[in-house]
Amino acid sequence: MASREWWRTAVIYQIYPRSFADSSGDGIGDLPGVTAHLDDLQRLGIDAIWLSPFMRSPQRDAGYDVSDYCDVDPLFGTLADFDEMLAQAHGRGIRVIVDLVPNHSSDQHAWFQQALAAAPGSPERGRYMFRDGKGDEGRLPPNNWESVFGGPAWTRVTEADGTPGQWYLHLFDSSQPDFDWSNPEVWAEFRRILRFWLDRGVDGFRVDVAHGLVKEDGLPDYTPDPASGSMGGDDASVPYWGQPGVHEVYRDWRAVLAEYDGDRALCAEAWLPTIEQTALWVRHDEMHQAFNFEYLETEWDAAQLRAVIAESLRAYSAVGAPSTWVLSNHDVVRHASRLALTAENPQGHGIGPDSPGKPIAELGLRRARAATALMLALPGSAYLYQGEELGLPEVIDIPDDARQDPTWFRTAGERYGRDGCRVPLPWDAAAPAYGFSPTGASWLPQPAEWAEHARDVQRDAPGSTLSLYEHLLAVRRTEDLGDEDVRLEWLEWGDDVVALRRGERLHVVANLGEDPFDLSIAGGAARVVAASAAVEGSIVAPDTTVWFVLD
Repeated sequence: MASREWWRTAVIYQIYPRSFADSSGDGIGDLPGVTAHLDDLQRLGIDAIWLSPFMRSPQRDAGYDVSDYCDVDPLFGTLADFDEMLAQAHGRGIRVIVDLVPNHSSDQHAWFQQALAAAPGSPERGRYMFRDGKGDEGRLPPNNWESVFGGPAWTRVTEADGTPGQWYLHLFDSSQPDFDWSNPEVWAEFRRILRFWLDRGVDGFRVDVAHGLVKEDGLPDYTPDPASGSMGGDDASVPYWGQPGVHEVYRDWRAVLAEYDGDRALCAEAWLPTIEQTALWVRHDEMHQAFNFEYLETEWDAAQLRAVIAESLRAYSAVGAPSTWVLSNHDVVRHASRLALTAENPQGHGIGPDSPGKPIAELGLRRARAATALMLALPGSAYLYQGEELGLPEVIDIPDDARQDPTWFRTAGERYGRDGCRVPLPWDAAAPAYGFSPTGASWLPQPAEWAEHARDVQRDAPGSTLSLYEHLLAVRRTEDLGDEDVRLEWLEWGDDVVALRRGERLHVVANLGEDPFDLSIAGGAARVVAASAAVEGSIVAPDTTVWFVLD
């Protein structure tokens, strides 16, 4: 029987390089810092790492503004450092996925600088979305589109002769001009970029804004529903998200990956209104994975969770793909805080000192541990975000003058943005910068509470969040819980619990209600295999997930 593709069941750990570990002492994490901690990740039990952008960049959006797709930014090291990290990871059985940003480049990219120097209608401008303005002398932007980061999505350029000129589209920051994917030259360039990294040995790509790239012909005006979120959760047809033509891009990329041995994988960051629509990104000839953002955004409610899990398993199975579960990443409020908020949490806005409904720390951590224990029992792949295995909460009290997310600046402080989930990790409670940097430098300030979350404090500590993650991942591997062929049977054990059986013996119960839950309903003596919180006899407290077998 053919071996199963690794990405179908993998637990993949997201590394946000600038916040992971700093080896140089400049306060910004780097690739040698990643290499130095691969043993910690191997001990955790993950199968692969995903590295957020480390390519050459002016860092206007923390590396998601790429100026050279085939080089390492000096902030993070060199190509030799990358090759060493890759070799060391592979030597430990850890695969490596790199972030690729195809919707836009940096305005410092050679192509865009050439476009600015060239005339309207030139081939150089044809690589990006340049358009003439509307109104008297083109003074108005081509349409009413708004940037995801706030403000208009168009910026007007000054032509070489000093006169006001065309406008260019940037769905994100003005320093991130959108490519024009109707141009074959853009397609050819990204094939070259894919092969550059595949030739170095990477195992796949996480594709940023994978539902973007293609824009509707004519660029019609569009006003999003304010309640829909900023990245494509609107039920309406959005002229810059999820256009049918984008699927041809990934069919082309899939063919490039098929030239290489070793099950190289593509994972889509695609924010779409429904699971059914997201599943279109992982049809057999397109991408391999797509983040299940509807699951991430589901409230802490048993009925809603049962529904989203069941729909995910149905929709992804229908196209022959696994679900790709996720609870946190570098763009969302960490789930150790998000699950205990008492106010609305619009995606991308972030939370800060003046936000309503601040999270209840103890409740948030308890729910986060329970949510992770449920997620890791489900078939398919799962992504973990660095620091969640330490129970890190969102950092709320970042001083205004320390914030760096472009969202904060483009909205004049109306939205806090994503800095709170990007604060550098604590490794050693007693060390400078909690072990993140040998000099004590840190590109975002770390709170005093990082000491109690530090890895050295939690290592080998019974009941710590780190110990819980290590144990859950070990059992998941032993029981092959990621395998879609291991039976999942729903158990009707009450309105306030999510209960299921995996295979012939393992039961999973997540108690999301306000009252304790008695495992004796299973009809035998329950032996607990793993639990997100202590279990007294057969009684499961609220906000607790238990894995057990019947003796």
